[in-house]
Order: sequence, then C-alpha cells, then structure tokens
Amino acid sequence: MADLTEHIEGGVATLTLNRPDSLNALSDPMITALLEALDRLGRDPAVGAIVLAASGRAFCAGGDVKAMATPDPRSPQQKLDWVRWGHRVPLALANCPKITIASIQGAAMGAGLGMALCCDFRIVARSAKFGLAFVKIGLSTDFGVSWQLPRIVGEPRARELMLTGDIFDAAAADAMGLVTRLVDDDALAAETTAWAKRFAAGPVLAQAGIKRNLLAAQSQGFAQLLEYEAVQQIHATETQDHREAVQAFLQRRPAQFQGR
Repeated sequence: MADLTEHIEGGVATLTLNRPDSLNALSDPMITALLEALDRLGRDPAVGAIVLAASGRAFCAGGDVKAMATPDPRSPQQKLDWVRWGHRVPLALANCPKITIASIQGAAMGAGLGMALCCDFRIVARSAKFGLAFVKIGLSTDFGVSWQLPRIVGEPRARELMLTGDIFDAAAADAMGLVTRLVDDDALAAETTAWAKRFAAGPVLAQAGIKRNLLAAQSQGFAQLLEYEAVQQIHATETQDHREAVQAFLQRRPAQFQGR
C-alpha cells in the first residue's frame, strides 16, 4: 500500500497521507512521494489547487516515535543530511505556485502540523487536535515550525506551544488564528472541495504571483518589496488571464481563466 495516494479531478489534485495504522506518521517513502508530487503538480498547467489530506482518524502524527526507539547506526552527519532532505517538504509546500489546502481531521502533531502551517489554507474539523510535542521527547522543533507558527499566532503564543508541548483543540486553534475554516467533521470533505475548486478555477498565475509577493515580504525590506511587486504586476499584465478578466469585468460576466 502506497504511503501517499494521488487523485486529480476538476483541476484539483488531492494528495492523501496513507499510513492510517501509524496515524499517518511520516516515512521516507511518504517524503519521497510528497517531494515528487509537489514538484510535478506545481508545474502542471492542468492543476490549479493542491489538497493535502489524510486517511483514517488522524491528519499526521509527525515523526514516527516508535521508529525512534530503534538504535540509529547513522553518523551525526548522515542524520543531519536526512533531516535536511526531509525539510525539502515544508520548503516545497511554501514555495508551491499552486494554492495548497490542508484538510485536517484528528491529530495534527509535530511535523504534521508543520506541513499544515506551510499550506495556504487550513480547513479543520472540530475533532482535530494539535500539538508540538518535540520537547516531550527531548527534541527541538523542525519542519519550519519555528518560522511559520510565530507569524501565524504571534511569538508569545508560539513560544508557549513549542516549549510546553501541550495539546490544544480545534476551537483553541481557531481562536488563535491558525484555522482558515472550522467545520463539523462530516462537512470537512465538502468544505475542502469547495475551497479547492474555487482556487482551481481562478487566475492561477495571479495567485502564484500573490504567493511570491507574500513570501518575499517576509524577508525583504519595504522598498525592495515594492520593486518586487512592480515586477510581478507587469508580468501579470502580459497574461491572457488578465486580459480576459478585464473583459469579463466590463461585460459583467464570470471570467474564464486558462492559466496563461
């Protein structure tokens, strides 16, 4: 059974973490498959949005703690290289030109939460629970949690969550701004699909430009960002999607975007 499954329909690609017996804890085959799929789907003109979902009763338990109990014969350098390789997943999610949506049920822990934080949107079932229990197993955080979480919930709250490792529920996550939409469990799939279809049918090139602007804003000064925005804007004016959107606006009709 594949650790990651893929389904594409109506411009929406759904990647499903598929280790339900392990609460979808990360594995090397899962990471390999995620890296390949995110790269390929990010370049596929037929795909406008990517959903990161999970099978079973949990989203992702993060690292496989049971596997950590087995002595690791690798050298510190080999283990560092392995972690760096795994960190290509949050980087791929953050840099993906397509809209990414995490569809979260059950537990989203550790690196699993890290992946969700790297997605553009998080649709969350009321049953969901979150936690960063790295400290409880004597580890520091990874998968970009230390970078993403403070920017979403604020540094004081992020510090609390990371240093205590406490588990918090979906309502608390919603209150602190981590959740895009909080829905009943039986509405999770439908709400996720609705969001994904909305963006898949949208101006994917403009959406990619906005994502690039947001990412640049987190590392550049204001003057640099204005220049970056200017370049992105001019690129957008040269697209067929822009011309179609202007005509649709003037004609008071829905635009038909083609991704070019």
